[in-house]
Amino acid sequence: MPAAPKKIRKIFVLDTSVILYDHNAIMNFEEHDVAIPIPVLEELDEFKKGSDTKNYEAREFIRMLDKKAENKSLTDWIALNGSKRGKFRVVMDTPGLGVDATAVYGKGKNDHKILNAALYLQEQEPNRPVVLVTKDINLRLKAKALNVAAEDYLTGKVKETDTVFTGRAELDGFPEKQLQTLYEQKRVPMDLGLKTIQKLNLQPNLFYILKNGKSSGLGFFNSQTSDMELVEKSAYYGIKPRNAEQTFAMHAIMNPHIKLVTLTGVAGTGKTLLALAGSLEQRRDFKQIYLARPIVPLSNRDIGFLPGDAEQKINPYMQPLWDNLKFIKNQFGERDRNYKQIDEMVANEKILVTPLAYIRGRSLSNVIFIVDEAQNLTPHEVKTIITRAGENSKFIFTGDVRQIDTPYLDEQSNGLSYLVDRLKGQPLYAHVSLVKGERSELANLANDLL
Repeated sequence: MPAAPKKIRKIFVLDTSVILYDHNAIMNFEEHDVAIPIPVLEELDEFKKGSDTKNYEAREFIRMLDKKAENKSLTDWIALNGSKRGKFRVVMDTPGLGVDATAVYGKGKNDHKILNAALYLQEQEPNRPVVLVTKDINLRLKAKALNVAAEDYLTGKVKETDTVFTGRAELDGFPEKQLQTLYEQKRVPMDLGLKTIQKLNLQPNLFYILKNGKSSGLGFFNSQTSDMELVEKSAYYGIKPRNAEQTFAMHAIMNPHIKLVTLTGVAGTGKTLLALAGSLEQRRDFKQIYLARPIVPLSNRDIGFLPGDAEQKINPYMQPLWDNLKFIKNQFGERDRNYKQIDEMVANEKILVTPLAYIRGRSLSNVIFIVDEAQNLTPHEVKTIITRAGENSKFIFTGDVRQIDTPYLDEQSNGLSYLVDRLKGQPLYAHVSLVKGERSELANLANDLL
């Protein structure tokens, strides 16, 4: 038998955007080597102060690099931990380049210096593939124009598939006897035999539109009891689901055994409104209801540019949450007990609207935590939030993965898509993708045609 061809070890050159996305990135390139251009360290130095996730990532990477280097020279190749991992080094000067990116694209920009580091390694290591890794699409295009291979950072990125997990399915041929029992007893044990269950393709914590001829119903397959539960359309705090998906979403929110819920869908499908109404209905079961969303300033201007104190700076970004709360409150008259109760809950901080910047290090027990616009979070930020969960806590993430406001995230690499992909099928988790817009005919027209 001929010997297997030896695998060529590549050199991956990392951009700052990759490290701010994942400080542990240099450990994720298997046996290949990793190079860090010195302009990347200079940019990380500017990011190290602050309470945002990117500041944390910058600090953690700098500490990790310092620990791994110890008394060694960073300009030499240093072995990474583990026998199956490669080495890393920092690229300082790039003298005598045949092609100079700063001459082609202009001086004074760190991106062009990072490109020069990749070009320099190409000349120094002509027998090894050199690949620039960056989440900056424009930098990838510039690299390819100079014949430098460039890729996105794929760790934490969901694989593209033809079928997107929606959390629901249609089930034709559901046994008529079981369907009748489901309506009468609100649940039916799925002891139909292994072959029948396999034929029905029942999946844990999945919602089903059950059909048998002209008869139909909405069901939820409870993975803990192996029962099919009836999903009924009920109003909670004045908000009643208007379609099957909203009914499924409300069932997941109200289910005490499900500790993590994700709701996705375009604008106007009712994601945040349903999450808030369901949380208010469960107010007696939890001490507080947290409403949070990531702050993504328009035009990437820092929040410090806004006038006022910290609360006044944050309020414009939190206004959509207040709008949903006001909508629920307006379902009742001003003298109604529920109307006054919402005002009291806000005044007594039973309901808290807050940014996500200061969640790290906290332990959240006996709370419902709603994270709106979760598509603007990285996978690491989502993990940071969920790992704050204490006893008797429930987390609801809502968002539209096709409406991302941060420059280095897309439909596959954002935290919400990552969360859905990694946790589907888990007994504590349920997901519903909302389809039909219910905000207004005008909003639906805009979603369809614009």
